[in-house]
Amino acid sequence: MEREKDSNRIRGSTKEIEAAARRLRQQLTVAETILWQALRGRQMGGLKFRCQHPVGRFIVDFYCPSSKLVIEVDGDIHNQQQEYDQVRTEQLQAFGYTVLRFTNDEVINDLSSVLSRIESLSKVGFLPP
Repeated sequence: MEREKDSNRIRGSTKEIEAAARRLRQQLTVAETILWQALRGRQMGGLKFRCQHPVGRFIVDFYCPSSKLVIEVDGDIHNQQQEYDQVRTEQLQAFGYTVLRFTNDEVINDLSSVLSRIESLSKVGFLPP
């Protein structure tokens, strides 16, 4: 049963974007699954992360509301859409979010470095633009 929201949507997202985010949560890539297992349940310094979170017309892979941190895990398709990704990142930054991008390979093969980078930014309480 789908419930209607009474409040404003997140940065103007639509019902369709929110439905797409719900579907994407069920279809995570291998790299997204690995990172989600490390971030979920406040395992990262007590920070709460959301998976496949709608922000305006975008769906971000992971989002930490308290730090306004967006984490994107990029597969091979992103090699062909670099201009789109740059515009998307700039728009998210205009909303006040910090965007960190990691490749699938980084997450799969060097998860500890990915987590260290996320953790080091959250520990000092400073997330560079």
